[in-house]
Amino acid sequence: MPANDVEKGQTDAFERAAVDASAARQAAIQAAGLRRLGNPGPLGLFSFASTTLILSLYNVNARHINTPNVVVGMAVGVGGLCQLLAGMWEFACGNTFGATAFSSYGGFWLSFSLIYIPGSGILTAYDPASGNASQLKDALGIYLITWFIVTFIFLLAAIRTHLAFVGLFGFLALTFMLLAIGQFMTNLMVTKAGGAFGVITAFIAYYTGASELITKETAFVSLPLMHLRRID
Repeated sequence: MPANDVEKGQTDAFERAAVDASAARQAAIQAAGLRRLGNPGPLGLFSFASTTLILSLYNVNARHINTPNVVVGMAVGVGGLCQLLAGMWEFACGNTFGATAFSSYGGFWLSFSLIYIPGSGILTAYDPASGNASQLKDALGIYLITWFIVTFIFLLAAIRTHLAFVGLFGFLALTFMLLAIGQFMTNLMVTKAGGAFGVITAFIAYYTGASELITKETAFVSLPLMHLRRID
């Protein structure tokens, strides 16, 4: 077989496996003639899941916590930096979907953390003394509804991958929508509902990330992702 045909076959296999959370994807990434990279998926998914879980538990007032500032460090170092790094490596692996998702939500967590960092001056602008305090809820609502739109687009892009991704982005979209409504309406119960959906989202992300680490090649069991049938 000519060298060009071999290279084309390897590249096709790499592209087909780009969104698969499986050993096949890892084999494609490390195939001869292609970049020998590890799989950045678990890093991105675990970083997203852990930060989302912490903030969502705060949103449901777990242990009567209603001040979420402790999550700032997690949002910067894990949800932000680690996810952004995972996104950059997904670009190197040729996975546009994973790269865009991880990088986007890494940026989300970095931007979210800035809201609570005093030096940013964001919350100070809505201090009661400024006369802008009444605008804060609506400003946060617009911020959250924008991320609902972004997440819904990712949901549409994930429809033909597997059920885990569909569930992940579906529940995340509902989380952003409920949190946005909670801000617009100043309704604590709706915000708590958004937190509950966020907890579910986090555990779906944990499961999906674990499925990329726990495979038949590395463990005695594997976690199914229920791939959706492609209709071409």
